[in-house]
Amino acid sequence: MLRGALQVVFLVGVVLLLRWLFGNLIGNLDRAGLSTDLSFLDQPAGFQILGSDFRASQTVREALLVGLANTISVAAIGIVLATILGVAVGVASLSTNWLVRKAATLYVETLRNLPPLIVIVFTFSAVILRLPRIQEAADWFGLVIVSNRTIGIVAPAFEGPRAGTYQVVLLVALVGAAAVWIWRTRRNVATGEPHHRVALSAAVVLVVGGVGWFALGGPLVLDRPQIVGVQVEDGWAMSANYAALLLALVVYTASYIAEIVRGSIQAVPKGQVEASDALALSGFQRLRFVVLPQAFRIAVPPMANQYLNLTKNSSLALAIGFFELTQTTLTVIGNGNPAPQSIGLMMLTYLALSLTIAAVTNLVNRRLHLVSR
Repeated sequence: MLRGALQVVFLVGVVLLLRWLFGNLIGNLDRAGLSTDLSFLDQPAGFQILGSDFRASQTVREALLVGLANTISVAAIGIVLATILGVAVGVASLSTNWLVRKAATLYVETLRNLPPLIVIVFTFSAVILRLPRIQEAADWFGLVIVSNRTIGIVAPAFEGPRAGTYQVVLLVALVGAAAVWIWRTRRNVATGEPHHRVALSAAVVLVVGGVGWFALGGPLVLDRPQIVGVQVEDGWAMSANYAALLLALVVYTASYIAEIVRGSIQAVPKGQVEASDALALSGFQRLRFVVLPQAFRIAVPPMANQYLNLTKNSSLALAIGFFELTQTTLTVIGNGNPAPQSIGLMMLTYLALSLTIAAVTNLVNRRLHLVSR
């Protein structure tokens, strides 16, 4: 009874404090003659965003959406790449090969002890800007174009009048693959027979997608990058500051993920490894079927924190002039728009991104959790 009463009192106190702070903010804005609404979002932004089609005549709302899209792009791709690199380095740090083990340790200990801002600035100034000029860009078989202005990578693209139909076909293929994955998983649990879910699901996508591609006249093509003037067009073109930010965040975050993976592998009971040796499993089979599945159950929660850090560290891109959410918001404020509302929107957006990442990783963690019987 007393505990419940104290919680109610605390909640009421928090609500009153927030109400007072909000009233104080509105009062100060009124006395300063500043607007207290969000009407500024529909005003012209007054600045361009390099590396995009955004122009100064477009609204502040659209500018913030471009910044948000850039942040999401860096975070989504960075999380995938950092996870792959971190797992590889974490496994390598436990290798029996002395050179591989020491190289992984050197990588982890070097990157973990540097501020992320230093890594971003170094990557931009000492790596990306040292690439060839756009006039002397390296062209690798028409698949990748590398310069210190833009990096272009070949990318799939839909074209032709039947492109929309083929997208529906691919969606059907993915749904079918997911159904096969679920079916084989349940079959494996019920009978113990090999699931082969990866091979069968991939076969569904390849067969349905391949038949649809031929039937619809090849609406999916490879869009190759090409140099036009001083720009790289077509394919997936990345600006220099975007590439620097992505590379820096990936290598920096991967150093933390590697330590998490290493510790999680070492936390797997030694008896599990001995049992896999008794079954005559190879080193790869032991890692694939015994060690890593159990290690990931331990590693997911701390890895979620690193995903959140990667997303929030993207705000440091303002040091190299990349228009992600923070840089865009500060530019909006610098053009005379109200700071409280702009900062508030930015904070709420980062909160939404963090809660989304936390929800996804919590879902994965629950799926990996062992159910007691």
